[in-house]
Amino acid sequence: MRFSLAQADVYVPDGRPALDALQQVTHLCIAAHQDDIEIMAHAAICDCLDTPGCSFGGVVVTNGAGSPRQGRFASFTDEQMQETRRQEQRAAAQLGQYGIQIQLAHPSSVVKEPASPGVVGDLSQILLACRPRVLLLHNPADKHDTHIAVLARCLEALRQLPENKRPERVLGCEVWRDLDWLADDAKVALDSGRRPQLALDLLKVFASQVEGGKRYDLATAGRRAANATFHTSHATDRMEGITWAMDLTPLMKPQGPTLEELTIRHIRQLEEDVKSRFRRVGVRS
Repeated sequence: MRFSLAQADVYVPDGRPALDALQQVTHLCIAAHQDDIEIMAHAAICDCLDTPGCSFGGVVVTNGAGSPRQGRFASFTDEQMQETRRQEQRAAAQLGQYGIQIQLAHPSSVVKEPASPGVVGDLSQILLACRPRVLLLHNPADKHDTHIAVLARCLEALRQLPENKRPERVLGCEVWRDLDWLADDAKVALDSGRRPQLALDLLKVFASQVEGGKRYDLATAGRRAANATFHTSHATDRMEGITWAMDLTPLMKPQGPTLEELTIRHIRQLEEDVKSRFRRVGVRS
């Protein structure tokens, strides 16, 4: 594989050739930043650890520039922080036994450009090589601009693929906005309560973040537990942790909705759910 930037990093924890490792991937997560994968895709990591014949692949699109620096990282230059985050992501891949970890190293500013041939070309190359059954992306209601930009570039790459080479299922996962507001019949529950120690260890790998003032390890575990408990009021918990996802598979259909249409449809479902509850209990306008 030849990516558009020389800084792109390809890491295969078990040492096999990268193309061989990529071709074995069944569950792929494409995320914006280092540690996004470990927040949004723990269920898929566990699926691959627990199921023979399955392999998890991770792709980080941006270079990790501009992250906050505190504590022992306070004096790091931006270049030093980028290298630190690159090595942390490699360590997470080793710990989680990923089949492959790719870091494309694009600046966020480039990813946000509507015409980003280098980004889309890199993503197309990866998707053609591995053809995953399950593809995990950022969700379209996320409040981080770079996350939405990465999602958009992924969809552009997917639409360039022949229909028979697109993933069976595409899911948009929560990171910088929870998805508990989705109507219950629209929620996809990803079982992220498994292997809790691994979940904690994976996020603690990113010391530049959790020691630098962002306790993603505690916040992510708390959100997963809260999702599981507050999922339903009249039944006991079925999972110890849930990551909510939005089904983006309809976007892959030739006559399917646009990303905006799909997202607004979900928002209107929430609006109707609130209004109907008002009507049921006699709330007057």
